[in-house]
Amino acid sequence: MNNMLKTNIAGREMKIEFGNIGKLSNVAMFMSYGDTVILTNVNASEKPRAGIDFFPLSVEYEERLYSVGKIPGGFIKREGRPSENSILAGRAVDRPLRPLFPSGYRNDVQVVCTVVSVEKDNAPEILATNAASMALCLSSIPFTTPVATVMVGLIDGNFILNPTSAERELSQMELTVCTTSERVMMIEAGGNEIPEEVMINAIKFGFESAQAIIKFQEEAVAKFGKVKMTPDYYKPDADFKAEVEAFAKVMVKEAMWITDKDARNAAMDIVNAKVAEEFNEKYADKLSDLKEIMYNMQKYVVRDMLLNHRRRPGGRDFDKVRQIDCEVNILPRTHGTGLFTRGLTQVLTVATLGSVGDFQILDGISGKDSKRYMHHYNFPAYSVGEVRPLRGPGRREIGHGALAERALVPLIPSEEDFPYTIRLVSEVLSSNGSTSQASVCGSTLALLDAGVPLKRPAAGIAMGLITSDDLTKEEVLTDIEGIEDFFGDMDFKVAGTTEGITSIQVDTKIAGLSFTIIENAINGARTARLLILDKINACLPAPRSEVSLHAPKTVTININPEKIRDVIGAGGKIINKIIAETGVKIDIKEDGSVFVSSPEHEGVDKAIKIIEGIVKEAKVGEIYLGKVIKIAAFGAFIEILPNKEGLCHISKLARERVNKVEDVVAVGDEILVKVTEVDNQGRINLSRKDALPEEIEEVKEVKEVKEVSDKE
Repeated sequence: MNNMLKTNIAGREMKIEFGNIGKLSNVAMFMSYGDTVILTNVNASEKPRAGIDFFPLSVEYEERLYSVGKIPGGFIKREGRPSENSILAGRAVDRPLRPLFPSGYRNDVQVVCTVVSVEKDNAPEILATNAASMALCLSSIPFTTPVATVMVGLIDGNFILNPTSAERELSQMELTVCTTSERVMMIEAGGNEIPEEVMINAIKFGFESAQAIIKFQEEAVAKFGKVKMTPDYYKPDADFKAEVEAFAKVMVKEAMWITDKDARNAAMDIVNAKVAEEFNEKYADKLSDLKEIMYNMQKYVVRDMLLNHRRRPGGRDFDKVRQIDCEVNILPRTHGTGLFTRGLTQVLTVATLGSVGDFQILDGISGKDSKRYMHHYNFPAYSVGEVRPLRGPGRREIGHGALAERALVPLIPSEEDFPYTIRLVSEVLSSNGSTSQASVCGSTLALLDAGVPLKRPAAGIAMGLITSDDLTKEEVLTDIEGIEDFFGDMDFKVAGTTEGITSIQVDTKIAGLSFTIIENAINGARTARLLILDKINACLPAPRSEVSLHAPKTVTININPEKIRDVIGAGGKIINKIIAETGVKIDIKEDGSVFVSSPEHEGVDKAIKIIEGIVKEAKVGEIYLGKVIKIAAFGAFIEILPNKEGLCHISKLARERVNKVEDVVAVGDEILVKVTEVDNQGRINLSRKDALPEEIEEVKEVKEVKEVSDKE
C-alpha cells in the first residue's frame, strides 16, 4: 500500500491503507480495527442527475462470509440477498452521513462498505461508519465534516469503550454514538432498562471518546486528502421563485394553519391546483422547480408556526401526547392481539407462539446463529391513503421491525421460564407519525394477551425537533405527527418501561444535536412513556394466566444427555414413531432438555410418558410388569420399559423346574419380573420366580401337600 496511517482506540490499533487498490474508484481503502477489516469504495457521478428533487446517495453494506471463514449454505454456495444485520448496518452508515452533504448537491454518490475480515471483539458495523466517513473525506466528493462512531457498554456501573465480545455479553446496554467534532449525529441503543441519567451520561462518554477518531480522520485528510470538486448545486430560478411565492404564499399559510389534518390536506390540494393552473403552461420547463418551491413554502410556514408562534399544526401543546386507545383479543383464532391507536396512528400487532424448534436460523457474519423472538413490521400503502404495488419489506420496514424488536428483548422471558418461540407481526393500519413506537406498544399488548410473562410492559414514543437556521432557537416536540416529522429536524425514538430505557434510535436532518436537545428529548420521552404505560395497564394489567386455547401446549422435561440417542433411535426411528402415535412436535437440546408441543394435552401427556419410559433406567431389585415379546429355547425376552427388554432364563421362570418355556408363558403375556442384574454392556437379566408374590407360593405349597396326601 502506498499510503498508511494508524492510531490507537481503546487499546486496539485502527489503521487505514490505500493507494494500490481499487485504482478506478475515487477512493478505495482498507480500514481496520484489530483484525476486523472493511474495504470501502466511494464514487460520485460527474454531473447532477436531472429531474430529481432529492440527493441520490446510495450506501451499501456488503457482508462476505469468507470474512468469518464460512462457506454460504444452500445449493448455490454464494452470498444471496442481504441479511437483516447487513441491511440495518447499511442504514446506520447512511443516516449520519446524509445530512452533512451540501444542500442542493444532486450528483449520484455511492458508498460501498464490504466486510472482508471479522474479529469478533471488533464489530464491523461500528467500523463501517468510520470507514465511510474517512473515505468520503479523503475523496474529491464535497463531503468535509468527519463523523466518528463508537460503541459504549455498561458493566458494573462503568462505561466501556468499544467492548469486546466477552464484555458485550456482560454489558447492560449496547449503545452506538455517532458524532461530529461538535454535535451528536446518530444514536442507536438497546439496554436492560437503563435509567435516563445513565443513558445521557453514556452518550456524553461516547461523544468524548469519538473525538480521537475525528482527529485521526482530520490527520489523514491533511496528509492524503484530494482536492474537493466544486459541483453545480441545485437552486430554483430566483425570478420564478419570487413569482410563485408572491402568488401562493398567503394561500399556503392559510392552508397550513388549519389544525385538522384532512381539512389541511384538502386546502393544500386546492392551493396546488391553483398554482398549477397559473404556472404549468407558462413555465412548463420549470415544473421541477415548482415542486421544490411549494415544498419549501410549506416547510417555512410549519417551522415559523412552531418556532415563532409556539403553535403545533394539530393545535396540541409541545409536551402533549395525542389520544391513546388500547384493545386486545381482537382476532378469534390468533394467539394474542393488540390494537394500539395514538391519534391517527394505528398499529395492529399479532403474536404467534411456536415450539422451541421454530426458532429463526441466522446465516451471516454475526456471532448469533439463531433467535427465538422475532418482530416483523409491515407498512402498506393504504396506511397513508395511497395506492402502490404490494412488495416485500424494504430497508425501512426491516429497520422499524428491528427497532421494535430491540425494545422488548430485555423483557422477554427465558426459554426455561417460557418454552416457546415468539413471533410478532405489526400491521400498520394508519400512519401519522411514529409507527415504529406504536408497534412497541401494540407488541406489548399482544404479548400480554398471548399469556407471555413479560418482565414488565414497554411503550415507546417519538420526539421531534424544530431549529432555526442559525441554531439559536430549538424546540423539542413530544409525540410528533407526520407533518412535524416531514418538515422537522429529528426523529428521536425512545422505548422503555417504568424502570428505564430499552431502546433508542435517533435520526437527524441537521448537522447534529446539542446535549440540551438530547436531555430534553430523553426526559420528555419518559413522561410520555409513563402516560402510555398507564393506558396499557388499564387495558390489560397483567399477562393472561394461560396461553390461548389455539396456541400449542408445551411441556419440558430433562433427561440424561447420554439417553438422547435412545429417544431419537437409529435414523430417527424412535422419535418419528412417537410423533406419529401422539401428533406432537418434539425438540431435543444437547443438554438433555426435551420440549414436547401440541395443541392437545392428551398427545403431550402420552408422548412424555413414552419418553420417560425410554430414558428410565432398569434398576437391580425393582419389579416391573413386562410383556413377553419373544420366546427362545433358553428363556423368554420381556419388554419391561419402552424399547428396553431383558432375558428371563428358563431356570428363572418358576420356582419348580420348567421343561419348556411355553409351559409357563406365551408371546403377549404380561408378567411380573424382577431385575437381577444389569451387566457392563447394559444387558438385563430378569427373574419371574423372584417376583412371584409370597401368597402365591403359599397357595402353591398347600396345593402340592394336598396332591401328595390324595395320592397316599
